[in-house]
Amino acid sequence: MFKRILIANRGEIACRIIRTCRRLGIETVAVHSDADAGAQHVRLADVAWPIGGPRPADSYLRGDAIIEVARASGAEAIHPGYGFLSENADFADAVERAGLVFIGPAADSMRRMGSKAGAKELMAARGVPVVPGYTGEDQDPALLAREASRIGFPLMIKAAHGGGGKGMRIVRSADEFAPNLESCQREAKNAFGRERVLLERYIEQPRHIEFQVFGDRHGNIVHLNERECSAQRRYQKVLEETPSPFVTPSLREKMGDAAVAAARALDYVNAGTVEFIVGPAGDFYFMEINTRLQVEHPVTEMVLGLDLVELQLRVAAGEELPGSLIRNKAVPANGHAIELRLYAEDPDQGFLPGSGTLDKLHLPAPSAHVRVDSGVVEGDTVTIFYDPMIAKLIAWDTTREAALVRMREALAACAVVGPKSNVEFLERLVRHPAIVEGRIDTGYLDRHLDEFLAPRAEAGEDPLALFAATTAWLLHEEAAAPRLARASGDPFSPWAQADGWRLGHRGKRIVALLDRGTRVEVGAHGAAGRYRLDAGSTHAEVERATLHEGVLSAAVDGITRRWRVVLDDERVTVHDGDRRRSFTHAPAFAYAAAGEASGDRVVAPMPGRIVVVKAKPGEDVAEGQELLVMEAMKMELSLKAPRAGRVEAVQAAAGDFVEADAVLVRLAQAG
Repeated sequence: MFKRILIANRGEIACRIIRTCRRLGIETVAVHSDADAGAQHVRLADVAWPIGGPRPADSYLRGDAIIEVARASGAEAIHPGYGFLSENADFADAVERAGLVFIGPAADSMRRMGSKAGAKELMAARGVPVVPGYTGEDQDPALLAREASRIGFPLMIKAAHGGGGKGMRIVRSADEFAPNLESCQREAKNAFGRERVLLERYIEQPRHIEFQVFGDRHGNIVHLNERECSAQRRYQKVLEETPSPFVTPSLREKMGDAAVAAARALDYVNAGTVEFIVGPAGDFYFMEINTRLQVEHPVTEMVLGLDLVELQLRVAAGEELPGSLIRNKAVPANGHAIELRLYAEDPDQGFLPGSGTLDKLHLPAPSAHVRVDSGVVEGDTVTIFYDPMIAKLIAWDTTREAALVRMREALAACAVVGPKSNVEFLERLVRHPAIVEGRIDTGYLDRHLDEFLAPRAEAGEDPLALFAATTAWLLHEEAAAPRLARASGDPFSPWAQADGWRLGHRGKRIVALLDRGTRVEVGAHGAAGRYRLDAGSTHAEVERATLHEGVLSAAVDGITRRWRVVLDDERVTVHDGDRRRSFTHAPAFAYAAAGEASGDRVVAPMPGRIVVVKAKPGEDVAEGQELLVMEAMKMELSLKAPRAGRVEAVQAAAGDFVEADAVLVRLAQAG
């Protein structure tokens, strides 16, 4: 076994690899960009070396710099994690030439499988079912348009190199083909450095089911059952689970045999994933092979009791796969596991990625039923340069139904203060009938997205949550009063008390909260956990209220209830076990004036790089017309005209890096 390895990655996967290495007594060398100098993987590793600027091209994609660090630090092998250089055959070759071990498949396997086009051709030759399409190297747009007509619509345009849902478009008619081809090629070039695409028939309402495969240098190849990843939004996986609620034992055997056959055709070594598109009738087609560990590998680990990173390390060190895996054609699963990805993003704004400091980060406590894989802690920063994942939540139990309950409990324990997060979206997801009943397909979320987003409710429509938040705030204020009094010049002053007491009548305090941006005032009489609360015409009597270790218990109008609470000097979030509500504290006697967004300008919604500028000064544009395309947080954002009008000024050029709220295009004043 290795004594020291270098991890050529960052974030949660680097931290996860470090945990396994520490358990095995293997020293770890981390690398980091300037933006990651204080990141968790840097702090967890035995030693960490800087390798360049914040952009991936200046750091984590610099294979030469990473290999030089490996040599200088005495590392014997390099683990690439996933993303970045993990499927770069040239990097794998360079690692081997440097006398180091690449913890992954051979470069030859990568070259044959790293190209979706080459993989499809090879699988077709081996008798593995493939979707009809075009995989040729001739990328002439006219030829591609003819091939699209031959294949028929709907069809999918896919980047031939890469993954993660980048560079993919569904085209439903011939007149949509050209603009989608241009966009797909541009995104593929930006994400993977190559703009080659392939075309394939689009299977309506398919499921995405993948098989984990493993091979060693002794000729053994096994599969470790399936994972279903059908819950997707814009080709990005949202929920992954094993076993699949769709796959029967018979189908599992057929697909498992096909997965092993695909890997054996390559003499595959180390971890890989064979991905299939599965039709409603159980017909399945090879999609691609990812020659690396997958983001969703923890669900396999949870049900099989394996450490896939340990298997990777042992196979790379020349060991044989465990006999228990080799002897069993299929490994029996123990229970059911589900994974969700907690992101810094705003579902209400089209899942716009977020960035900023995690002022508060509460994640569920790890247990036999809940696993948390994260690369950040409270106080860390989600930067604009990398994927905005905060954590992966993995829930396990003996049945799928029980695992869903565990996941709901885990989500209820989450709270993110700072950048917006998708936690409410995830909570609605795991309660949705399509998920609960296991009848999801890869396009379901996109077709029914409104069903998974929080309803546009009016402020104050949930008085119970409002009164719970007010009660929590009152208890918080009262608990802080003695400390503030002690720090003041007159610690015994009666004015330092927070109980609202007044001579001759019950004191009244006003708690002002912003509910979805609308100011709501609650009048509060009483103290020490006993209050009368008034919000307009709605009233409540609160008794026996206590706030301890983030849990509020209170009798509201005689009925005792319980809420999880996350509270600081600006915000209070309450969760009743089914739904969370967040409020912002406002000054009691000040009205916030919300500025109106201008309809005369287009601004950058977040920091990023301008990719395309389509607007020209003096031209007339229609409302909703695309004026610019910017790239931020690994995705393209289309910036459109807020109204019809004439372009007065364009204040950005392709290639420019712009800050959030920067004015990019100005429209002439209307009329």
